[in-house]
This record gives sequence, C-alpha cells and structure tokens, in this order.
Amino acid sequence: MKQVLQDLSSGATILTEAPKPSISRNCILVNSKVSLISAGTERSLVAFGKGSLIKKAKQQPDKVKMVLEKLRTDGFAATFDAVASKLSQPLQLGYCNVGEVAETTAGSNFNVGDRVVSNGPHADIIRVAENLCAKIPDNVSNEQAAFTVVGSIGLQGIRLVKPTLGESIVVTGVGLIGLLVVQLLRANGCRVLAIDFDDTKLALAREFGAHTCNPSRGEEPIDFGLSFSNGRGVDAVIVTASTQSSDPITQAARMSRKRGRIVLVGVTGLELNRADFYEKELTFQVSCSYGPGRYDPLYEEKGQDYPLGFVRWTEQRNFEAILDMMSSGYLNVEPLISHRYAFLNAEKAYETLNNDERVLGILLTYDHALEERHKRTVKLIDKVSYDAKDPVVGFIGAGNYASRSLIPAFKLANASLYSVATSSGINGVIHGKKAGFKETTTDTDGLIQSNKINTVAIVTRHNSHAQFVSKALKAGKHTFVEKPLAIDIDELEEIESVYREIEKPPLLMVGFNRRFSPHVKKMKSLLDSVKQPKTLILTMNAGRIPADHWTQDIRVGGGRIIGEACHFIDLARFLVDSKIVSVQSRRIGETRNGDIAEDKASIMLGFADGSLATVHYFANGSNSFPKERLEVFTEGRVLQLDNFRKLKGYGWPGFRKMNLWRQDKGQKACAKAFLDAVRSGTLSPIAVNELFEVARVSIEAGAQLRSQQTNHIGN
Repeated sequence: MKQVLQDLSSGATILTEAPKPSISRNCILVNSKVSLISAGTERSLVAFGKGSLIKKAKQQPDKVKMVLEKLRTDGFAATFDAVASKLSQPLQLGYCNVGEVAETTAGSNFNVGDRVVSNGPHADIIRVAENLCAKIPDNVSNEQAAFTVVGSIGLQGIRLVKPTLGESIVVTGVGLIGLLVVQLLRANGCRVLAIDFDDTKLALAREFGAHTCNPSRGEEPIDFGLSFSNGRGVDAVIVTASTQSSDPITQAARMSRKRGRIVLVGVTGLELNRADFYEKELTFQVSCSYGPGRYDPLYEEKGQDYPLGFVRWTEQRNFEAILDMMSSGYLNVEPLISHRYAFLNAEKAYETLNNDERVLGILLTYDHALEERHKRTVKLIDKVSYDAKDPVVGFIGAGNYASRSLIPAFKLANASLYSVATSSGINGVIHGKKAGFKETTTDTDGLIQSNKINTVAIVTRHNSHAQFVSKALKAGKHTFVEKPLAIDIDELEEIESVYREIEKPPLLMVGFNRRFSPHVKKMKSLLDSVKQPKTLILTMNAGRIPADHWTQDIRVGGGRIIGEACHFIDLARFLVDSKIVSVQSRRIGETRNGDIAEDKASIMLGFADGSLATVHYFANGSNSFPKERLEVFTEGRVLQLDNFRKLKGYGWPGFRKMNLWRQDKGQKACAKAFLDAVRSGTLSPIAVNELFEVARVSIEAGAQLRSQQTNHIGN
C-alpha cells in the first residue's frame, strides 16, 4: 500500500510504500476511494513541520517543560537523543476517508463491500476501528461522504451550544468546518452571522443563508453582532477559526448576551478577560473532536459502545447524523470542493495547500489498481546475502523503545537486520529504512518461520510476548524478548514447557539491560568480595501514567509491577547472586478517583543466603527526583547509584565514585552480550532458570498487590 507522511523535521510531504496493515479485533480493513485534505488542520501541521526548532518549541510549551525535566534527571545526551528521535518520526496525515470494506473479523457490524466513511489517514488501504466508521447511504456519493468527519467536528460544537429554533448564533472563521457549521445551524432554524477575512468564503456563507462580516473591510465584529441580534447580544458563538490571537474569544464574549454560550471548535489564543465573562455569566467550552468516545480506548480500540439511552450522540452516531443530513439534502458540500488530485499525485496536492490560502476542500481520488495495494512484505533496501553463522535478526515490533533503543543497540552490535514486522505496516517502513533492514512485513508468522532468519527480537505489547516466544522457540530461533517474559503463570508455564521439550533449545534472553550497565558491573565486582548477606533498597520513581494506559491494563500490559518493576527484581537477583526464596508485597491505600494503587507499592524479597531487598515502585513522586536509585548496605559499607549516572561508595577501600557524562542503563551492552552468545554458540548471558525465576516472582508480587486485604489493628 501507499500512504502520505509528513517529515516533522523538514515539513516535507512524502508518499511512502508500506505493507498492508494486518487486521485486528474490533477493526476493519478498507480499500480507499476518496479522502479529503482538511485545509485548516493539515496546513497547520505542515507549517509546524516546516518551522524551526525554536518555533516548534514556542508552539509546545508543555513539551518544552518535559524536555527540561528530562535534562535535569537524565542529562543532555539522553535528552537530545530522545528529542531528535521524536522529530525524526514522520507524521501520518489525513483523517477524512471513504472506501469499501475489504476485510472484517468475526462478529463485525460491517460486511465486505460496504461503503464506509472513517477517520482513516491518506492511504490506499486503512485499518480503522469499527466505532470510528459509518455506512454511507446509497444516495450519498463518495465525494460527498468525504466531508463527514469534518462535518462531525462542527456538529459536536453545535451540540455543546445546544441551539434552539430562532436563536442568533455567530460562526467565527468560515473555512471548511465553519461553512458546514453555518449550514447545520440554518437547518436547525437558527439565524447565523458568519465572520471571516476572506470574501470568497463569506460569499459561500451567504449562499448558505448567513449574514456576514469582514473585519478586513473595516467591519467591526462586535458592532455587527450586536446589530444582528437587535441589540440584545447574540445567543451563542461558535469559533471555528485557527489563529494565535485571542481576539475571536474576546469579541465573542463582548457580543454575547447575558448567559450566552461560547464554544471553541478551532484553535485560538486563550488570554481571557475575566470581566468579559463574569459580568454576563458566560459559558465557555472547548469542543473535543467528533464527540463522546474520542480518545477513549475502551470505545475506540475495544469497541465498547456507550448505551444510546445515556449517551445519545457518540462520534460514530455523529458521523451517521452528518450522512443523514447529506442524504436528505440539508447539507451541500459540492461548493466546498476546490481541487481534485489523484492520490498518487498527493505531493502536488500539498503544494497547492501550502501555496493557496483560499483552498477549501482538496479531494484525493484512489483509482489505481487494488492488487498493487495488498502486499504484506515490502523490500526496503538491497543487500548482499548474510552469513548464516551471524545473528540474522527479525524484529517483531517497532514502537518507541524498539526504534529508539533496542534496534540501534542491535545495529551497533553488528547484527544483520533482515526483517521488521509491525501490525500497522507504516512503522516498519519508517524505522526499517532508518535502521537498514532489508524488508518490512505485517506477516509476523512468516517472519518467525523464515529460513533466512535465525534470531527473533520481540518488542510488542506485553500480552503478546508469551505467544511469540513460544512460536519462536518452536521454530528454532534464538529469542530476545523485551520484558516481561509473560504476564501470568499459565503463559510462563507454557514457555517453560516449550523450552524443556526442545532437545537443544535455542538461546532465550529477556531484556534485563540494567545488569549490563557499567555502574552495575562495578557494583557487582565490589560485592563479589563480600561474604555477608546484603541489604538492598531499589527505588523506582516511576511517575504517574493514566489509568487507561495499556500498561495499566492487567490483560494487556500486566500492570506496571509485572511490566516494569521486574527490572529491579532481576537487578536485585543479579547483585545478590542467590535464589529468591520469598516475596511480600504491600501497596498504598485503595484506588480512588480512577487512580491506580498497584503502582505505588513496596516489594520485599528474601534470598537463600539471608540477603534482603526492598523494591519501591512509586508513581506518586516528583519528576525532579532521580527516576531510579539503588542503595546496597553490607559489612559497614554502602553503594549508592543515582539514575545510572552517578555511583558513590561509602567505606569502600580504593573506591569513592564513578560518574558518567551520560546515562547508561546497559541497553547496548545487553544486546551485544546476547548477539555475541549467538555468534559463539555459548550460553545465554542470563541463565534461563533465572529468567523463569524472576518472571515467577514478578507475577506473584503483582498478584499479591491486586489481592491485598487491609488488616486494621486496634480501634
């Protein structure tokens, strides 16, 4: 398939070839027919990409704050790498797609051949969640339907305004969404005043029944609003403009009647005057995209619809309402089509978008052959044949950690990078080209079974690790899996069973990289001379993440203890070098206000040699405190490691400190140790029994925390 991407670092628009996406639950695959370039939204994205680094920073002050916090804790080098990596990742463009259903899963509400509208990107095949699709009525053309999603954005703003028959409502900014809002308000029986600086757009607004005001001609918006409302003040203002100025909101407040309503659909400055709102008791609200369900993973990803009796208008039902308005003739989009381009000439379409401020709706048409789109594997670069004795690697997954850390670490260790598999297809292209993979695919099983690959690296969501590990081991592939190995006991026992049944099993390795950091290696060399039991305090200042993040989902991520605290459980096991014989876990309080209690917990580990380790995993700390701290007490001596940058020794003969100019958590050394073992045919750098042990302890710790009962003492 082909897809339109934008290079965030340069602003260039690129038409890229990728494997077709693999279908997943609650999703459908669609062969695109038409898509709409939303002039306002996509022009601003392209402009952002073309801006300098300073300009990008000014537009995202919240991101600048995060960068500064990372600088304080992780240092310049790690922060620079993270920012550079983020800016090097292209952005998918487009969110107004029309096509025909190509594939569905069991129980789908759609059938192959259905014409559907969705928020899919500009690509000739898209994978989209069913709740973000709607069937198109027979009398609505593909070109008309392409305006459904932008119409739904405007409709959601109207629903928040709650207009009634005969009210006077102002629409500020009559671009694509604004002109659709004008028509929807007129269909609702409202009087409409349209405000814009473009006479051509205002002429269209008049055709749709609106009064107009053009400030560039000296027409004062506030005076026009008051006159339009017969001196009473307008009932509501819907702002669909895109500007850094706060004037549209100020003007909206000053032309409104007492207890008027203002809804922001577009993007404006928000320097508000309290008096403007206080004296009139105005209501101000920001509209969120297409409506209820937007950004809710339960609705969008897992297909859990809201009951109609409680949430009448979801984003999907808003799509359907817009299509009904088109079908009945109340919404006319033909005048909004300013240009048409073949999809394969998309780069020319974006040149028009950038060079002509007057464009409204640019349509991309997908008339090229379907068979050209449905490849599951795409060659990225030509390469000479690989030496079968070397690690020839297939990566499953190319998310943030894989692309920023693990793939570069494998490349640095001279792995032969052959294939990278992703479910979306496009991520494999982006990161596969950058790293030098020969091909990218969405056929994961084919990658595992390929006779051209002898090593598999698994860097996917946690609930898929165990199945991929078992398949890779059965296929005889050396297997590196990013932690955790498994998220429950059944998965772990399945892996153990598969491994034990293989007469000469391939290498199995979990990415416990902290063992391989230079600081931890130094600590281990110092502790090896100590014969007495040790006391360890390992603190992870993990930071809060939302309760609906996939890592918090027990069925997907396994929870943060199994998914992340396992790093420190393994680190304690490594430094003590003795079997873990007991685990006791305790979490903070109870869950409140949608918060998670499990990620604010302490885990006490007992070892066969009498040592004791306490792992503190806290999501309720300050970002300015080191993210990871490790302290070891033994024989009148102490070692303290902060954030894998600074190691201090207290009472150690001949050792006081070891500082690095940049953070090093051992990712590169971990990958190298594994790949060296593959080359040499030696044992895995971490004994497989330790991998199973740490996985079992991590799963047990998580289970204890989830079943924790509070025993009250005294009164």
